[in-house]
Amino acid sequence: MQYIRTAILLSVAWLLIPGDAAVLIAEENPYYFRSDGGVVSLEAGSLPERLSSSEGLRWRTAIDSGHSTPAFCSGRIFLTTYNTASEELATMALAADTGRILWKRIAPASGIEEYSRDTGSAAQATPACDEERIYVFFGSYGLICYDHRGTLLWEKRMGPFQDEYGSASSPVLIDDKIIILQDHDVDSFLMALDRKTGKVLWKSERQDATRSYSTPAVWTRNGRKELLVAGSRELAGYDPSDGKRLWWIHGLARIVIPTPVPAGDLVYMGSWTPGGDSSLLIRMEPWSEALRKRDANNDGRLTRNEVTDKIMNDRFFPIDLDQDGELIQAEWERYADIFAHSQNGVLAIKPSGAGGEQIASAVIWKSVRGAPYVATPLLDRGILWTVRDGGIVTRFSAADGKILEMKRLTDVGNFYASPVSAGGRVYIAGRSGVVTVIANDPEWRVLYTHDFEEGIYATPLIAEGCLFIRTEKALYCFGKGN
Repeated sequence: MQYIRTAILLSVAWLLIPGDAAVLIAEENPYYFRSDGGVVSLEAGSLPERLSSSEGLRWRTAIDSGHSTPAFCSGRIFLTTYNTASEELATMALAADTGRILWKRIAPASGIEEYSRDTGSAAQATPACDEERIYVFFGSYGLICYDHRGTLLWEKRMGPFQDEYGSASSPVLIDDKIIILQDHDVDSFLMALDRKTGKVLWKSERQDATRSYSTPAVWTRNGRKELLVAGSRELAGYDPSDGKRLWWIHGLARIVIPTPVPAGDLVYMGSWTPGGDSSLLIRMEPWSEALRKRDANNDGRLTRNEVTDKIMNDRFFPIDLDQDGELIQAEWERYADIFAHSQNGVLAIKPSGAGGEQIASAVIWKSVRGAPYVATPLLDRGILWTVRDGGIVTRFSAADGKILEMKRLTDVGNFYASPVSAGGRVYIAGRSGVVTVIANDPEWRVLYTHDFEEGIYATPLIAEGCLFIRTEKALYCFGKGN
């Protein structure tokens, strides 16, 4: 297979090139969530026509649950798991050609972070890897670096964080750094660490940020790299050398989960959160009015028992920043401002070279329709694909934002996995376990669907001519031929 040839070439490179030059070659193709934009170049027909045990299934390996997308490096698949019964967090390596489990390492967390038992996991962040190392993040433990044989190289303890939905942002690799973004109710930050040693190189506090779960993206414009960081109500560009915020623009949802999509001199961004649509805006009354209506004991504070309406009661935890069980004016007004400036939508943004806060003309186009909640958009062949809960797939013209199609899939459930494209097909996996395959053509054509009958949260991985599907029970490998 191709990955065997790649491994041989890398081994030869190590033998022929001494010193730091060899290190550069070994690390030139790192993998992290959406590092390929979800687009993989494959010849048509490289993947099986259908996903079934009788056609194209190479192997199936049972694994514990987890929402992290598998990572591929040097012929191995890396992923993280969480066993709910034993509360065990683990990192695993599998042989990509056979599915054989090569090793498993436990993260010895003293406690498990809070997370949604209905839709979340304690293993949500996707691993990153280069030709030497694998990097995993657990909100219950922190950042861990292993070599490909499973030897612990270093770790950086972090978390748990103040956020009842846990941590989901994944580590990103850029140059000699690994980047971690953690936006929560308090103490949000963006951090860079040295890949080899785990030493903190810089840490940028994000004081105005609140909970979000987006993974940064790497963008190159005018020959320079930037980190694209999406958070509550704001998209920003950061200098990866020192963590300085270069530019920023408002207009995002109050909670942001999708990853930015860079392309040329544009950045595409989709974000949606309940209460952010113009027709269904959630608004909080002024503090004085809130006290008049709710403060039963007239102590100038509000307890959960006094905040009886469901919208505010459900959000009591993030509003209560100091977690003392009472809301004060500063906490109430901070969250009211978040609601007031939240905007759902899909945007194409062209930041100016001047930096700083961007003016409205930086938004090339915006659509209030088709905005995704969790799934990162897919940009391929001039078309921007989005998928949102309810099975709504929207295809935009990336140039002007015109909606080309808005179709409903037969799977009308929730969508946490992001769409991927390869071999003339787009693969969309639903939480229910149904994978829908659509022709990547101007004309809308659903080619087929396959129901795994096992929940799917992880984004499909396409590597070395194979399609890897992670369900809540197993990892599947599909390929055509041997």
